[in-house]
Amino acid sequence: MTKAIKLLTALPQQQRERLMELAEEVSFPEDTRIFEAGGTADRFWVIRSGAVHLDQQVTSRQRVTVATLGAGDLLGWSWLFPPYEWDFGAVAFTDVRAYQFDGPAVLALCVEDPLLGLSLVRTVAEVLAGRLETTRGKLLDQYAIRRRGGPL
Repeated sequence: MTKAIKLLTALPQQQRERLMELAEEVSFPEDTRIFEAGGTADRFWVIRSGAVHLDQQVTSRQRVTVATLGAGDLLGWSWLFPPYEWDFGAVAFTDVRAYQFDGPAVLALCVEDPLLGLSLVRTVAEVLAGRLETTRGKLLDQYAIRRRGGPL
């Protein structure tokens, strides 16, 4: 499996500094719903401390946690791609401190500084590829358990 990519440490220092000029420190108490699937994706976060569960609504009464994010992890990527709607929901599993970034402001910065834009898109793509690999592994594990007749 690939090593988890941390957005801020993966960017070159000069580009990281430019991005951090747009950062706002925020916090979310435990059990706070940060965003809901289908909502407008106009920001993203880099988690400083705590844990966030990404979840998917599978029935009207059931949500499934699809990933748990922690310190250094990118929370939210839908701000980068039309139609700018969240694909998953997110809830603070513990008290969370994070840097929050305004998506349109970051996109404007990327237009102004194409090297930053390219670095940011490449890094987000690496994050997504890592999460896809993790999800694929979990699905294969679930498939193996089902084939053996074990618990779901």
